[in-house]
Amino acid sequence: MSIRPLEGITVVSLEHAIAAPFCTRQLADLGARVIKVERPGAGDFARAYDERVNGMSSHFTWVNRSKESLTLDLKQESALTALKTLLKTADVLVQNLAPGAAARMGLTAELLQKDNPGLILCDISGYGNNGPYRDKKAYDLLIQSEAGFLSVTGTPDTPSKAGNSIADIAAGMYAYTNVLAALLQRGKTGQGSTIDVSMLESLGEWMSYPLYYAYEGATPPPRNGASHATIYPYGPFKAGDGGTVMLGLQNDREWVLFCEVVLGNQALAKDERFDKNFKRNEKRDELLLIIDACFNKLTTEQVIAKLDEAQIANARLNDMQGLWSHDQLKARDRWVQVGSPVGPIPAMLPPGSNSSFDYRMDEIPSVGQHTNAILGELGITASEIEAMRAQGAI
Repeated sequence: MSIRPLEGITVVSLEHAIAAPFCTRQLADLGARVIKVERPGAGDFARAYDERVNGMSSHFTWVNRSKESLTLDLKQESALTALKTLLKTADVLVQNLAPGAAARMGLTAELLQKDNPGLILCDISGYGNNGPYRDKKAYDLLIQSEAGFLSVTGTPDTPSKAGNSIADIAAGMYAYTNVLAALLQRGKTGQGSTIDVSMLESLGEWMSYPLYYAYEGATPPPRNGASHATIYPYGPFKAGDGGTVMLGLQNDREWVLFCEVVLGNQALAKDERFDKNFKRNEKRDELLLIIDACFNKLTTEQVIAKLDEAQIANARLNDMQGLWSHDQLKARDRWVQVGSPVGPIPAMLPPGSNSSFDYRMDEIPSVGQHTNAILGELGITASEIEAMRAQGAI
Protein backbone atom coordinates (compact mmCIF):
# COMPACT_ATOMS: atom_id res chain seq x y z
CA MET A 1 0.00 0.00 0.00
CA SER A 2 1.28 3.49 -0.85
CA ILE A 3 1.95 6.02 1.88
CA ARG A 4 -1.15 8.02 2.76
CA PRO A 5 -0.89 11.83 2.57
CA LEU A 6 -1.16 12.47 6.33
CA GLU A 7 0.81 9.53 7.69
CA GLY A 8 3.13 10.83 10.42
CA ILE A 9 0.71 13.63 11.37
CA THR A 10 -0.76 13.47 14.87
CA VAL A 11 -4.07 15.19 15.56
CA VAL A 12 -5.40 15.63 19.09
CA SER A 13 -9.09 16.48 19.29
CA LEU A 14 -11.22 17.75 22.15
CA GLU A 15 -14.38 16.96 20.28
CA HIS A 16 -18.01 16.01 20.63
CA ALA A 17 -21.13 15.73 18.48
CA ILE A 18 -20.48 16.23 14.74
CA ALA A 19 -18.52 19.26 13.49
CA ALA A 20 -15.09 18.52 14.98
CA PRO A 21 -15.42 14.70 14.77
CA PHE A 22 -16.33 14.97 11.07
CA CYS A 23 -13.25 17.13 10.48
CA THR A 24 -10.89 14.75 12.29
CA ARG A 25 -12.38 11.58 10.81
CA GLN A 26 -11.53 12.93 7.38
CA LEU A 27 -7.98 13.66 8.54
CA ALA A 28 -7.84 10.05 9.76
CA ASP A 29 -9.14 8.85 6.38
CA LEU A 30 -5.97 10.37 4.88
CA GLY A 31 -3.73 8.56 7.34
CA ALA A 32 -3.40 10.97 10.27
CA ARG A 33 -3.21 9.56 13.76
CA VAL A 34 -6.25 11.04 15.52
CA ILE A 35 -6.35 10.90 19.31
CA LYS A 36 -9.87 11.64 20.50
CA VAL A 37 -9.99 12.97 24.06
CA GLU A 38 -13.20 11.88 25.83
CA ARG A 39 -14.66 12.18 29.29
CA PRO A 40 -14.04 9.13 31.50
CA GLY A 41 -17.06 6.85 31.65
CA ALA A 42 -19.61 8.09 29.14
CA GLY A 43 -17.19 9.61 26.62
CA ASP A 44 -18.43 11.81 23.78
CA PHE A 45 -22.13 12.46 24.47
CA ALA A 46 -22.90 11.61 20.83
CA ARG A 47 -22.25 7.97 21.78
CA ALA A 48 -25.65 8.02 23.50
CA TYR A 49 -27.77 9.74 20.83
CA ASP A 50 -29.38 6.45 19.80
CA GLU A 51 -28.63 2.71 19.54
CA ARG A 52 -29.43 2.12 15.87
CA VAL A 53 -26.15 0.45 14.84
CA ASN A 54 -26.24 -2.78 16.84
CA GLY A 55 -26.38 -0.70 20.01
CA MET A 56 -24.06 2.09 18.86
CA SER A 57 -25.17 5.61 18.00
CA SER A 58 -25.69 6.33 14.31
CA HIS A 59 -24.00 9.73 14.67
CA PHE A 60 -20.98 8.34 16.50
CA THR A 61 -20.56 5.45 14.07
CA TRP A 62 -20.46 7.83 11.12
CA VAL A 63 -17.70 10.20 12.29
CA ASN A 64 -15.38 8.26 14.59
CA ARG A 65 -13.72 5.41 12.75
CA SER A 66 -9.92 5.15 12.62
CA LYS A 67 -9.45 7.09 15.88
CA GLU A 68 -7.84 6.33 19.23
CA SER A 69 -9.88 7.08 22.35
CA LEU A 70 -8.07 8.66 25.31
CA THR A 71 -10.14 9.39 28.41
CA LEU A 72 -9.11 12.40 30.49
CA ASP A 73 -10.96 14.41 33.10
CA LEU A 74 -9.43 17.76 32.23
CA LYS A 75 -10.65 19.28 35.49
CA GLN A 76 -7.96 17.24 37.24
CA GLU A 77 -4.39 18.51 37.10
CA SER A 78 -2.79 15.16 36.27
CA ALA A 79 -5.07 14.72 33.26
CA LEU A 80 -4.53 18.27 32.00
CA THR A 81 -0.78 17.87 32.40
CA ALA A 82 -0.88 14.66 30.37
CA LEU A 83 -2.79 16.45 27.60
CA LYS A 84 -0.30 19.31 27.51
CA THR A 85 2.56 16.82 27.33
CA LEU A 86 0.85 15.12 24.41
CA LEU A 87 0.46 18.47 22.64
CA LYS A 88 4.19 19.17 22.83
CA THR A 89 4.74 16.72 19.98
CA ALA A 90 1.36 16.85 18.22
CA ASP A 91 0.81 18.52 14.87
CA VAL A 92 -2.79 19.66 15.21
CA LEU A 93 -5.24 20.43 18.03
CA VAL A 94 -8.90 20.53 17.02
CA GLN A 95 -11.55 21.54 19.54
CA ASN A 96 -15.24 22.38 19.60
CA LEU A 97 -15.73 22.78 23.35
CA ALA A 98 -17.99 25.47 24.77
CA PRO A 99 -16.81 29.02 23.99
CA GLY A 100 -13.80 29.93 26.15
CA ALA A 101 -13.40 26.46 27.70
CA ALA A 102 -10.09 25.65 25.98
CA ALA A 103 -8.60 29.04 26.87
CA ARG A 104 -9.54 28.61 30.54
CA MET A 105 -7.45 25.41 30.58
CA GLY A 106 -4.47 27.18 29.06
CA LEU A 107 -4.94 25.54 25.68
CA THR A 108 -4.12 28.65 23.67
CA ALA A 109 -1.70 29.23 20.83
CA GLU A 110 0.25 31.70 22.96
CA LEU A 111 1.01 29.05 25.57
CA LEU A 112 1.11 25.82 23.55
CA GLN A 113 3.27 27.14 20.71
CA LYS A 114 6.00 28.12 23.18
CA ASP A 115 6.81 24.41 23.50
CA ASN A 116 5.62 23.43 20.02
CA PRO A 117 5.98 26.28 17.48
CA GLY A 118 4.66 24.10 14.67
CA LEU A 119 1.37 23.27 16.40
CA ILE A 120 -1.77 24.11 14.44
CA LEU A 121 -4.83 24.98 16.54
CA CYS A 122 -8.30 24.76 15.00
CA ASP A 123 -11.26 26.13 16.95
CA ILE A 124 -14.78 25.28 15.75
CA SER A 125 -17.66 27.24 17.27
CA GLY A 126 -21.10 28.47 16.41
CA TYR A 127 -20.26 32.09 15.77
CA GLY A 128 -16.47 32.47 15.92
CA ASN A 129 -14.01 33.66 18.54
CA ASN A 130 -15.15 37.28 18.63
CA GLY A 131 -18.22 39.41 18.00
CA PRO A 132 -21.47 39.86 19.95
CA TYR A 133 -22.61 36.26 19.35
CA ARG A 134 -19.34 34.68 20.48
CA ASP A 135 -20.70 33.16 23.70
CA LYS A 136 -24.09 32.02 22.42
CA LYS A 137 -24.78 28.30 22.39
CA ALA A 138 -25.05 26.99 18.86
CA TYR A 139 -26.69 23.77 17.72
CA ASP A 140 -27.13 22.69 14.13
CA LEU A 141 -30.81 23.66 13.89
CA LEU A 142 -30.14 27.06 15.45
CA ILE A 143 -27.44 27.81 12.89
CA GLN A 144 -29.71 26.65 10.07
CA SER A 145 -32.12 29.28 11.34
CA GLU A 146 -29.58 32.09 11.82
CA ALA A 147 -28.00 31.49 8.40
CA GLY A 148 -31.34 31.83 6.60
CA PHE A 149 -31.39 28.20 5.51
CA LEU A 150 -34.86 27.63 6.98
CA SER A 151 -36.22 30.65 5.14
CA VAL A 152 -35.64 28.99 1.75
CA THR A 153 -36.22 25.34 2.73
CA GLY A 154 -39.60 23.68 3.16
CA THR A 155 -43.07 24.41 1.84
CA PRO A 156 -44.70 27.83 1.41
CA ASP A 157 -46.45 27.31 4.75
CA THR A 158 -43.78 25.47 6.73
CA PRO A 159 -40.04 26.15 6.96
CA SER A 160 -38.14 22.87 7.30
CA LYS A 161 -34.72 21.91 8.59
CA ALA A 162 -32.35 19.79 6.54
CA GLY A 163 -32.66 16.08 7.23
CA ASN A 164 -29.01 15.89 8.25
CA SER A 165 -26.70 18.10 10.31
CA ILE A 166 -25.88 20.44 7.46
CA ALA A 167 -24.42 23.28 9.57
CA ASP A 168 -22.16 20.87 11.47
CA ILE A 169 -21.13 19.22 8.22
CA ALA A 170 -20.30 22.58 6.63
CA ALA A 171 -18.18 23.62 9.61
CA GLY A 172 -16.45 20.22 9.71
CA MET A 173 -15.61 20.47 6.02
CA TYR A 174 -14.12 23.96 6.37
CA ALA A 175 -12.16 22.91 9.45
CA TYR A 176 -10.80 19.92 7.52
CA THR A 177 -9.72 21.97 4.50
CA ASN A 178 -8.28 24.73 6.69
CA VAL A 179 -6.18 22.19 8.59
CA LEU A 180 -4.88 20.79 5.31
CA ALA A 181 -4.02 24.31 4.16
CA ALA A 182 -2.30 25.05 7.47
CA LEU A 183 -0.18 21.90 7.15
CA LEU A 184 0.89 23.00 3.66
CA GLN A 185 1.66 26.49 4.98
CA ARG A 186 3.71 25.04 7.85
CA GLY A 187 5.71 23.09 5.29
CA LYS A 188 6.75 26.42 3.77
CA THR A 189 7.26 28.48 6.94
CA GLY A 190 7.93 25.93 9.68
CA GLN A 191 5.38 27.73 11.85
CA GLY A 192 2.04 26.61 13.15
CA SER A 193 -1.09 28.76 12.98
CA THR A 194 -4.53 29.23 14.46
CA ILE A 195 -7.80 28.56 12.64
CA ASP A 196 -11.15 30.00 13.69
CA VAL A 197 -14.08 28.20 12.00
CA SER A 198 -17.62 29.50 12.52
CA MET A 199 -20.68 27.35 11.82
CA LEU A 200 -22.63 30.48 10.87
CA GLU A 201 -20.02 31.54 8.32
CA SER A 202 -19.68 27.99 6.98
CA LEU A 203 -23.39 27.59 6.28
CA GLY A 204 -23.60 31.24 5.22
CA GLU A 205 -21.13 30.45 2.43
CA TRP A 206 -23.32 27.54 1.37
CA MET A 207 -26.36 29.81 1.06
CA SER A 208 -24.80 30.81 -2.27
CA TYR A 209 -27.35 31.78 -4.89
CA PRO A 210 -30.32 32.47 -2.50
CA LEU A 211 -28.18 35.15 -0.84
CA TYR A 212 -27.41 36.90 -4.12
CA TYR A 213 -30.89 36.27 -5.50
CA ALA A 214 -32.10 38.51 -2.65
CA TYR A 215 -29.40 41.13 -3.33
CA GLU A 216 -30.12 44.64 -2.05
CA GLY A 217 -33.47 43.70 -0.57
CA ALA A 218 -34.85 41.84 -3.59
CA THR A 219 -37.51 39.19 -2.99
CA PRO A 220 -35.77 35.99 -1.82
CA PRO A 221 -36.42 32.59 -3.43
CA PRO A 222 -39.72 31.13 -2.18
CA ARG A 223 -39.95 27.82 -0.35
CA ASN A 224 -41.14 25.20 -2.81
CA GLY A 225 -40.66 21.88 -1.05
CA ALA A 226 -38.57 19.59 -3.23
CA SER A 227 -39.17 21.69 -6.34
CA HIS A 228 -36.64 24.24 -7.56
CA ALA A 229 -37.59 27.74 -6.44
CA THR A 230 -36.95 29.48 -9.78
CA ILE A 231 -36.67 26.79 -12.51
CA TYR A 232 -39.62 24.71 -13.75
CA PRO A 233 -40.26 21.86 -14.29
CA TYR A 234 -37.57 20.93 -11.79
CA GLY A 235 -38.56 18.70 -8.86
CA PRO A 236 -40.72 15.68 -7.96
CA PHE A 237 -43.53 14.37 -10.15
CA LYS A 238 -45.86 11.43 -9.51
CA ALA A 239 -46.14 8.51 -11.90
CA GLY A 240 -49.28 6.46 -12.41
CA ASP A 241 -48.08 3.60 -10.20
CA GLY A 242 -47.58 5.90 -7.21
CA GLY A 243 -43.81 6.25 -7.61
CA THR A 244 -42.06 9.62 -7.61
CA VAL A 245 -39.60 10.76 -10.25
CA MET A 246 -37.32 13.76 -9.80
CA LEU A 247 -36.53 15.59 -13.02
CA GLY A 248 -34.88 18.85 -13.97
CA LEU A 249 -34.88 21.02 -17.08
CA GLN A 250 -32.03 23.49 -17.37
CA ASN A 251 -32.73 25.31 -20.63
CA ASP A 252 -35.19 25.86 -23.46
CA ARG A 253 -33.58 23.23 -25.69
CA GLU A 254 -34.37 20.61 -23.04
CA TRP A 255 -37.92 21.99 -22.79
CA VAL A 256 -38.45 21.20 -26.48
CA LEU A 257 -37.14 17.65 -26.04
CA PHE A 258 -39.26 17.18 -22.93
CA CYS A 259 -42.40 18.15 -24.84
CA GLU A 260 -41.63 16.07 -27.92
CA VAL A 261 -40.17 12.88 -26.42
CA VAL A 262 -41.57 12.67 -22.88
CA LEU A 263 -44.97 14.35 -23.13
CA GLY A 264 -45.51 13.47 -26.80
CA ASN A 265 -46.84 16.99 -27.37
CA GLN A 266 -44.78 18.81 -29.98
CA ALA A 267 -47.14 21.78 -30.10
CA LEU A 268 -46.63 22.48 -26.38
CA ALA A 269 -42.97 23.29 -27.03
CA LYS A 270 -44.05 26.37 -28.98
CA ASP A 271 -46.88 27.38 -26.66
CA GLU A 272 -46.17 31.01 -25.74
CA ARG A 273 -47.34 30.39 -22.18
CA PHE A 274 -44.38 28.10 -21.53
CA ASP A 275 -41.65 28.85 -24.11
CA LYS A 276 -39.30 30.53 -21.59
CA ASN A 277 -38.28 29.37 -18.13
CA PHE A 278 -39.59 32.46 -16.37
CA LYS A 279 -43.00 31.85 -17.99
CA ARG A 280 -43.01 28.19 -16.96
CA ASN A 281 -42.05 29.22 -13.46
CA GLU A 282 -44.89 31.78 -13.27
CA LYS A 283 -47.44 29.30 -14.66
CA ARG A 284 -46.23 26.16 -12.92
CA ASP A 285 -49.75 25.22 -11.73
CA GLU A 286 -51.05 25.16 -15.31
CA LEU A 287 -48.06 23.21 -16.54
CA LEU A 288 -48.28 20.70 -13.68
CA LEU A 289 -51.77 19.70 -14.83
CA ILE A 290 -50.41 18.91 -18.29
CA ILE A 291 -47.45 16.92 -16.96
CA ASP A 292 -49.62 15.00 -14.48
CA ALA A 293 -52.10 14.07 -17.22
CA CYS A 294 -49.25 12.41 -19.13
CA PHE A 295 -47.40 10.82 -16.21
CA ASN A 296 -50.60 9.37 -14.70
CA LYS A 297 -50.74 6.98 -17.65
CA LEU A 298 -47.18 5.74 -17.13
CA THR A 299 -45.31 3.68 -14.55
CA THR A 300 -42.27 5.07 -12.77
CA GLU A 301 -39.97 3.00 -14.99
CA GLN A 302 -41.72 4.21 -18.15
CA VAL A 303 -41.35 7.84 -17.09
CA ILE A 304 -37.66 7.34 -16.38
CA ALA A 305 -37.17 5.55 -19.71
CA LYS A 306 -38.73 8.46 -21.61
CA LEU A 307 -36.65 10.99 -19.67
CA ASP A 308 -33.49 9.01 -20.40
CA GLU A 309 -34.42 8.83 -24.09
CA ALA A 310 -34.78 12.62 -24.15
CA GLN A 311 -31.56 12.99 -22.12
CA ILE A 312 -33.44 14.88 -19.44
CA ALA A 313 -31.78 14.69 -16.01
CA ASN A 314 -33.78 12.50 -13.64
CA ALA A 315 -33.57 10.43 -10.48
CA ARG A 316 -35.65 8.16 -8.28
CA LEU A 317 -36.79 9.50 -4.94
CA ASN A 318 -34.78 7.04 -2.85
CA ASP A 319 -35.13 6.39 0.85
CA MET A 320 -32.28 5.22 3.10
CA GLN A 321 -32.73 1.58 2.12
CA GLY A 322 -32.51 2.67 -1.49
CA LEU A 323 -29.14 4.26 -0.76
CA TRP A 324 -27.86 1.21 1.14
CA SER A 325 -28.66 -0.97 -1.88
CA HIS A 326 -27.85 1.53 -4.63
CA ASP A 327 -26.60 -0.24 -7.75
CA GLN A 328 -24.08 2.48 -8.59
CA LEU A 329 -22.42 2.33 -5.18
CA LYS A 330 -22.21 -1.45 -5.45
CA ALA A 331 -20.76 -1.30 -8.96
CA ARG A 332 -18.04 1.09 -7.78
CA ASP A 333 -17.22 -1.00 -4.67
CA ARG A 334 -17.88 1.92 -2.32
CA TRP A 335 -18.76 -0.22 0.72
CA VAL A 336 -16.20 -1.79 3.04
CA GLN A 337 -16.34 -3.32 6.51
CA VAL A 338 -14.86 -1.56 9.55
CA GLY A 339 -14.43 -2.91 13.04
CA SER A 340 -16.31 -1.56 16.05
CA PRO A 341 -17.08 -2.45 19.67
CA VAL A 342 -20.18 -4.25 18.36
CA GLY A 343 -18.48 -6.10 15.51
CA PRO A 344 -17.92 -5.34 11.81
CA ILE A 345 -20.22 -2.79 10.21
CA PRO A 346 -20.41 -1.43 6.65
CA ALA A 347 -18.96 1.99 5.91
CA MET A 348 -18.94 4.01 2.71
CA LEU A 349 -15.50 4.94 1.38
CA PRO A 350 -14.81 8.69 1.39
CA PRO A 351 -15.71 10.51 -1.83
CA GLY A 352 -12.88 10.79 -4.31
CA SER A 353 -10.96 7.70 -5.37
CA ASN A 354 -7.22 8.39 -5.48
CA SER A 355 -4.92 6.26 -7.59
CA SER A 356 -1.92 6.76 -5.29
CA PHE A 357 -3.29 5.55 -1.94
CA ASP A 358 -6.17 3.76 -0.19
CA TYR A 359 -8.18 5.47 2.51
CA ARG A 360 -7.66 4.40 6.08
CA MET A 361 -10.76 2.52 7.26
CA ASP A 362 -9.94 1.31 10.78
CA GLU A 363 -12.15 0.46 13.71
CA ILE A 364 -14.42 2.70 15.76
CA PRO A 365 -13.00 2.86 19.30
CA SER A 366 -14.69 2.07 22.58
CA VAL A 367 -14.46 4.70 25.32
CA GLY A 368 -10.89 4.94 26.58
CA GLN A 369 -9.73 1.99 24.50
CA HIS A 370 -6.26 3.48 23.95
CA THR A 371 -5.77 5.39 27.21
CA ASN A 372 -3.11 3.15 28.76
CA ALA A 373 -1.10 2.88 25.55
CA ILE A 374 -1.10 6.63 24.85
CA LEU A 375 -0.20 7.60 28.41
CA GLY A 376 2.56 5.00 28.33
CA GLU A 377 3.97 6.67 25.22
CA LEU A 378 4.20 9.90 27.24
CA GLY A 379 6.43 8.19 29.82
CA ILE A 380 3.75 7.83 32.46
CA THR A 381 4.36 4.61 34.36
CA ALA A 382 1.84 1.84 34.87
CA SER A 383 1.54 2.66 38.57
CA GLU A 384 0.98 6.32 37.82
CA ILE A 385 -1.71 5.38 35.28
CA GLU A 386 -3.46 3.24 37.87
CA ALA A 387 -3.31 6.10 40.34
CA MET A 388 -4.91 8.42 37.78
CA ARG A 389 -7.59 5.85 37.18
CA ALA A 390 -8.28 5.52 40.90
CA GLN A 391 -8.67 9.30 41.13
CA GLY A 392 -11.08 9.33 38.18
CA ALA A 393 -8.64 11.40 36.07
CA ILE A 394 -8.85 8.86 33.24
